[in-house]
Amino acid sequence: MKQGSILKSALALSVPMMIQNGISNAVSLVDHIMVGSLGTEAMTSVSIVGQLLFVFSLALFGGMSGPGIYTAQFFGQGNTEGVRASTRMKALIAIVVTAVGVIVLLTGENLLLNLYLHGESAEIDADLTLRNAGDYLHIMLFGLPAMAVSQIYVSSLRETGDSFKPMAAGIVSVTADILFNYLLIYGSFGFPQMGVRGAAVATVIARYLEMTVIVVWSTARKKRHPFISGLWRTLRIPREIRRKMLIKTVPIFFNEFLWAAGIAALTQCYSVRGLTVVAGINISNILCNLFNVVFVALGYAVGILVGQALGAGDFEGAKRLSIILTRFTAVICIGLTVGLVSLSGFFPMLYDTTDEVRSMATHFIIVTALFFPVQGILNTLYFTLRSGGKTLVTFFFDSVFSWTVTLPLALVLCFFSGFHILVVYTIIQAADIIKIIIGLVMIRKGIWINNLAAEFEE
Repeated sequence: MKQGSILKSALALSVPMMIQNGISNAVSLVDHIMVGSLGTEAMTSVSIVGQLLFVFSLALFGGMSGPGIYTAQFFGQGNTEGVRASTRMKALIAIVVTAVGVIVLLTGENLLLNLYLHGESAEIDADLTLRNAGDYLHIMLFGLPAMAVSQIYVSSLRETGDSFKPMAAGIVSVTADILFNYLLIYGSFGFPQMGVRGAAVATVIARYLEMTVIVVWSTARKKRHPFISGLWRTLRIPREIRRKMLIKTVPIFFNEFLWAAGIAALTQCYSVRGLTVVAGINISNILCNLFNVVFVALGYAVGILVGQALGAGDFEGAKRLSIILTRFTAVICIGLTVGLVSLSGFFPMLYDTTDEVRSMATHFIIVTALFFPVQGILNTLYFTLRSGGKTLVTFFFDSVFSWTVTLPLALVLCFFSGFHILVVYTIIQAADIIKIIIGLVMIRKGIWINNLAAEFEE
């Protein structure tokens, strides 16, 4: 493929993802501002629960990513039954992850929420924050099964080349979320005024709407997606396929889970510097997450396109795809950095919070923005390594690095150094440059090149 064709294929896959995730994050931004109008405690409580649910969502994503590697390669091979088997595997994993997630969040609620409530602040009530967080979490748990079902369909559709239906379902979901947030947070048009609990109810409603749209639409278009036909007649998977998928899935599941847990632990480290720091990081994350959907979607597209090329046996094409798209992502991220920095002073002003929190948020946004090219390159390197099924390699590359380098560094700096929190935050961000060097060496050596689908010829 020529470079123009490669970029066109990547954009065809990634742009719908960018739109869907961008709208979703834009809604999170609107939600955050709406909840933030209720006070810093309300805003902080929602963000703390968001950290915990982020771990769940990444565990779910990781559990489905192992079979997803096979889905992309089976599709590239033209093996429809293989696509069905990998999708069924996702369903079995989703059932286990969702059940365990609900149990852990319910039984460990107080312990988990209190991890983020450190320090004193004359203007932030820790007890009220804890109560709001508990109310919000209890309602959000009802939406986890819908999230799981949606992810089964969304991931398989994307891996077989269709990003449009997930995007359309996402648009329906976020539209409903905005509407019900307005109605239930403030009690507009005769609806009950539920505050933080209203934001949770709105999100749950939106999740079930998204699930309904994606399932019904996909089922109605079986000709476009042949693997849907007869998909749920059984959950049985051939033993050899199941065994090999599990071998690939376990490392990537623990990678995503531990990476997300590492991010949550990192935020907990920052939180020992006070509730003002937590609030500032939360505001920063909301804006930065709106921008990082671009390189996240590009990374996902890299994994799909490279995986399909590997499944078709085009190893040189897979290599070329990876190199071109990594460079393209780096250039795009420089533009994102400029956009974020330009908004860093304005965005925190939208929140009804203290001047200290706003100032802290502005500086966190600037530091995060400066390292966007680093994060973009890392994302494409990760998905390239994963596309060939080298899940143990990605486990060490990603989560092991986080827990053995990044997190210990944060612990030492946050607990035992006198550095300002912004200096600490910058050092932690810069540590990821080491990962880029390691990733580039592995990509150039070609250790990730592997055709998994060839093992299951029809």
